[in-house]
Amino acid sequence: MYQRYSKVLEQLEILNNLRVLPGKLPQDCVNLSSNDYLGLNEDIALKTEFINSPSTCDMKFSAVSSRLLTGNSDVYNILEDKIASAFNREACLVYNSGYHANIGILSSLAGKNDLLIADKLVHASIIDGMQLCKAEMQRYRHLDYDHLEDILIKSRNNYDQVFIITESIFSMDGYKADLLRLIELKKKYRCFIYLDEAHAFGVYGKNGLGIAEEEECINDCDFIVATFGKALASIGAFLICDEIIKRYLVNHSRSLIFTTALPPVNMEWTMFLFDRLSSFDEKRKHLKMLAQLFSQSLDLSYSSHIIPWITGTNESAVSLSGLLRENGIHVMPIRYPSVAKGTARLRFSLFANLSLSSLLQIPQIISSYEPKMD
Repeated sequence: MYQRYSKVLEQLEILNNLRVLPGKLPQDCVNLSSNDYLGLNEDIALKTEFINSPSTCDMKFSAVSSRLLTGNSDVYNILEDKIASAFNREACLVYNSGYHANIGILSSLAGKNDLLIADKLVHASIIDGMQLCKAEMQRYRHLDYDHLEDILIKSRNNYDQVFIITESIFSMDGYKADLLRLIELKKKYRCFIYLDEAHAFGVYGKNGLGIAEEEECINDCDFIVATFGKALASIGAFLICDEIIKRYLVNHSRSLIFTTALPPVNMEWTMFLFDRLSSFDEKRKHLKMLAQLFSQSLDLSYSSHIIPWITGTNESAVSLSGLLRENGIHVMPIRYPSVAKGTARLRFSLFANLSLSSLLQIPQIISSYEPKMD
């Protein structure tokens, strides 16, 4: 009855591409596959302060309905106002996750006479969002803004609206987008910029608001999406936009309308941490120092706190991951379809609580690795 699915799974196993849900990590293992970039998820003092704070005494563990019914707790409105104010923008809209945000926003805003142009390596949630709408879509080569401009020259006048879509820090290779160049193209060709700051929010900028804050171009980015589930160690995501866009999405964004709202206790935790975000600057500086030194130890150029080690084949990524795990380092192999075929890798996601000594043993382990010969 299920032969078709069994054959697919067997083929994935042959190709070293079978995914399984991992078990609990040993306590003494250094976890370099987490997105807890500031180390807040392991901060016992913060958790204790939150639990003992008066605002959490009567927090409910479920919203039990969508926001448009009874799930729009007061903390939603307070948090959205706080975030919009921090970005000095008109509005903020909270979603249940980065995936919910990207599929719900893009599928709502872009119509059949519009064009979406995305960097080749944007996240799967962005691709899914583009595929859900009726707009045309094109991809420009990764970080190749001359290619992007070629597309704009040929196509801009054929569409009502054009959206340039990028991540600020790309999740699989850690490279930064050139936001100032993108803004230049946006203004020249009358486009919108849709910026996903999922892996930059909390880590970059004086107040931890992301690359757009660091580059002082928040107001030039029409749509900024970021998540609470990475550096902020919570759950959910948000969009920074104009008020009219927020009102439009409340009426048209299916991933917002047709889902149960986030639990009030989670929203309170998010607000508790967001109120302290600007005070984590020392953590951000330490993380940058770790990333620079670790990149140097691997003879790689520093780009960000996400550092890929390309192995090429699935088998080598899996076996090198296993060797590191034997030495107390947990880093998961990243394989197709998360990355292109032939570019399997280990992705080291650094966090601010790491000791430099725990990182500097990794190059020695990698250098001792001998790939199996076919």
